[in-house]
Amino acid sequence: MAEQDIIRIAVIDDQNLFRQSLSLLIGSVSRFELATDSPGGEHFLEQLKANPQNIDIAIVDMDMPGMSGMELNRRIQQQYPYIKVIILTVHMNEHLIAQAINAGASSYLAKNCDKDELILAVDTVYKTGFYFNNEAMTAIKHSANHKKQQAKDILSNLPGLTLSKRERQVLHLICREFNNTEIAQELFLSTRTVEGHRINLLNKVNCRNTAGLVLFAIKAGLFEIPL
Repeated sequence: MAEQDIIRIAVIDDQNLFRQSLSLLIGSVSRFELATDSPGGEHFLEQLKANPQNIDIAIVDMDMPGMSGMELNRRIQQQYPYIKVIILTVHMNEHLIAQAINAGASSYLAKNCDKDELILAVDTVYKTGFYFNNEAMTAIKHSANHKKQQAKDILSNLPGLTLSKRERQVLHLICREFNNTEIAQELFLSTRTVEGHRINLLNKVNCRNTAGLVLFAIKAGLFEIPL
């Protein structure tokens, strides 16, 4: 991330005090800019519809009256796929984590996380497209190991799936939080070639974004989580 980059962030949470406090935190970081804050999913989507904004990241609460954070995440992926979603919730459940990421979320954080971790998550999601802390990684790993045949089941659901050696190398580096430029340097490729491999991977495994690729790699046994 270049020093001059400003990350524009939206906060969607129905708890006024929490939303206002989070907005103040965002405003205190020089490279962050609060684009908007909303008390709910419907309000946020109406804001975007009326006045489309250049929002990079949306920090979304899971539990909200009306439209849930999970549903808002799905709607954002459908209508504004350039916006990366960080789910912020009290529910650290492996099923919900996998469900949110499969639906396109780029990160899944506990509401009681440290402010430094939230800042790290925003920076990392902006840079690499995903951020999973140890808690989320552990939940994903447990979910992947829940059935002995999990990896075989995942791969069998994608008949004809074959990944080239280069695609596996790119996927491994994506899982290690390398961005396209860093992958290109590591593998002595052009950034454009790396982007082509990333697009091919997304198409082959039918994932929405980088976070989905990482989830696939872990569940399919193609990447071992370094815990």
